[in-house]
Amino acid sequence: MIELKNNPAGNFFLLAGPCVIEGEEMAMRIAERVVKITETLQIPYVFKGSYRKANRSRLDSFMGIGDEKALKILQKVHDTFGVPTVTDIHSADEAEMAAEYVDILQIPAFLCRQTDLLVAAAKTGKTINIKKGQFLSPLAMQFAADKVVEVGNKNVMLTERGTTFGYQDLVVDYRGIPEMQSFGYPVILDVTHSLQQPNQTSGVTGGMPQLIETVAKAGIAVGADGLFIETHENPAVAKSDGANMLRLDLLEGLLTKLVRIREAIK
Repeated sequence: MIELKNNPAGNFFLLAGPCVIEGEEMAMRIAERVVKITETLQIPYVFKGSYRKANRSRLDSFMGIGDEKALKILQKVHDTFGVPTVTDIHSADEAEMAAEYVDILQIPAFLCRQTDLLVAAAKTGKTINIKKGQFLSPLAMQFAADKVVEVGNKNVMLTERGTTFGYQDLVVDYRGIPEMQSFGYPVILDVTHSLQQPNQTSGVTGGMPQLIETVAKAGIAVGADGLFIETHENPAVAKSDGANMLRLDLLEGLLTKLVRIREAIK
């Protein structure tokens, strides 16, 4: 498992960054700001950014700036700020390529049952963060984790990101966090994706960012090991998932409240 710095006993860790790498300057600004906040609050931090966004609703949606270019930006974030980085992979042949640049390989929720993808990711030796499918029960994630471990890689994290509720909504069943923790792996709550409203008739996913604080507080209160929060300087112009992102200038206030909650329940 990767080593996370600035981790007082019992504190949660944070995966945060833009949904997809839009360019070097933007990524570096966000990373610098979040590093300063998390160092002050003593929250271990992992920079998150997809080098390519494959699961878009429409063909004309932004997918990325080029795989190698985006991966090199993720590597620069790691080298400049000394924080681990995480990115999604979408097929088995991407695993080895992405592993050269990042510390954690993330398996998207829609792909969490894909055996060849999980095995290829596991073989890189990197920490593997598997996001729970919107269609799966928490207990079913044991089988996804087993596919990684049985290849010989015990560095597994699991992420709760909501469960399909009707056609255009998601809900978080907070029982799933301790249920997945019973497997012996860290469990992260993906706050912002849990607030998506998918399958809109416009072909653009909606969201409820006004509930980010509510969902995050509940996740910390029930003992999530970490939080996943996508953040952007101006979500209104973000090229992916802007409808459910947290504005960057709101992150410090939110994390300050969450640290107090975690301290209160220790």
